[in-house]
Amino acid sequence: MRTRLAFLLLLLCALPAQAATLNRGNGGEPETLDPTFAATQPEDNIVGDLMVGLTTLDAAAKAIPGMAERWTVSQDGLTWTFHLRHAQWSDGQPVTAADFDFAFRRLLNPKTASRNAANLWIIRNAQAHSGGKLPETALGIAAPRPDTIILTLEHPGPYLPELLAHVSASPLPRHAVTKFGAAWTRPGTYISNGPYRLSGWTPNDRIMLVKNPHFFDAARVAIDTVTYFPTTDADAALRRFRAGELDLQSPVPLAQLPWLRANLPNALKVTPSLAVGYLAINLSSPKLKDARVRRALNLAIDRETITQKILKLGEPPAYGIVPPGTANYAGGVGFDFRARPFAARLTEAQVLMRGAGYGPANRLTLTYATTTSPDNRRLAAVLQAMASQVYVKLEIAAAGVPIHFRNLRNRDYDLGLANWYADFNDASNFLDLLRSGAGNNYAGYRNPAFDRLMDRAAAQADPKARGQLLAQAERTALADYPWVPLRFAAQTEVVARALRGWTANVRSLHRSRWLAK
Repeated sequence: MRTRLAFLLLLLCALPAQAATLNRGNGGEPETLDPTFAATQPEDNIVGDLMVGLTTLDAAAKAIPGMAERWTVSQDGLTWTFHLRHAQWSDGQPVTAADFDFAFRRLLNPKTASRNAANLWIIRNAQAHSGGKLPETALGIAAPRPDTIILTLEHPGPYLPELLAHVSASPLPRHAVTKFGAAWTRPGTYISNGPYRLSGWTPNDRIMLVKNPHFFDAARVAIDTVTYFPTTDADAALRRFRAGELDLQSPVPLAQLPWLRANLPNALKVTPSLAVGYLAINLSSPKLKDARVRRALNLAIDRETITQKILKLGEPPAYGIVPPGTANYAGGVGFDFRARPFAARLTEAQVLMRGAGYGPANRLTLTYATTTSPDNRRLAAVLQAMASQVYVKLEIAAAGVPIHFRNLRNRDYDLGLANWYADFNDASNFLDLLRSGAGNNYAGYRNPAFDRLMDRAAAQADPKARGQLLAQAERTALADYPWVPLRFAAQTEVVARALRGWTANVRSLHRSRWLAK
């Protein structure tokens, strides 16, 4: 009997360990997996598993060494020298400084037209080059050796390690991009340097990643296979989570929050984030040229009702652009009407709309662009009712995530729902969304006075003085009403009990590298 038991134990030990799999509900279908163009949260989640920049994010979404094992900064804070570790692409080719040089120049090239280019405008002459005003040779980027890349900045940027952890600052496999062109991001030709490589992509169904054996820290990556599902229907996704088909799902359907709090309190995660949810106002639309209309729309939206009675996440209503708690920023900037009772706001909004030529018999019709998620459809209905009180008829145009953001970029809308989760903890990361020509400036806002204040803030080394300039820039933008800020957003997620390593963070980013089952 003992001999048979010993034999069975030896047999079990000899069997290969079962591969650990992770199934993630990702909220929407990505439009691209090219780091140069990835800009939405679903894209960031996937590309962040595939690629690692000079720096990367730990479990708490803090910047840590990535491809750069160390770096030095000049005394004036303008020259950063990054020393690369020995690392390989998923095809075994070495990752070199030239791969970063290639990626950064591609990102900033005006012909590339990446909406992420502004992320690297901190590099000397980068903004001028992106605008076609200076040649590529003027960029403050140098790769003197295969293991060294040097970035010279326009101004000191102590947040640079956070910025370089963004997926848009990933290196690119020159040999693959050059050979395959845009097709390099497909399964079979996608070359990555991160903990995972792309193994499959069935549009509108799933994206599959497998562990990258060439990753420099592969021995500590516990999950072997990651599958991302484009869960645009959060209600259906929650049912899949409860059935054990998903290990992570974000967002959570708001109507299910009371049930989740009562029945799955340990699975539900509601995390305050450095994020703002807003309605972009298409300033190129003739219907919205009149500032009275844009102010009226801001007055008519009852943010307290939205945050306290509709969303019920405990989020602060937003009367400004920069979230509370942002580093080195005193905050407190907001619309002049935020302390007034809503009834008084509504009365002023109606007066403004009548002055602009609208009324009960002559309503203003606007298209409202949103996504197809049930929660965003419910929010759309609430916004419709609020807008109707100021003689505005909102026509809802719902689309899937990639098409929705394409519509925003193409300004094929009047009002458009958007969220921004901080790439790094600084007020400029939110205010830069309104810089003239910025890729994520969906409103098409252009104000030279605002741009000058942002430039002055960027050149200011003293944190207090810089914060004051940024606050002045925020006040300037708010006075033009390019947005209807709604809420300083929290992130909702459900996490399976068996999943280890999930860490709450204000960036709402959870790289699969740090998770285990």
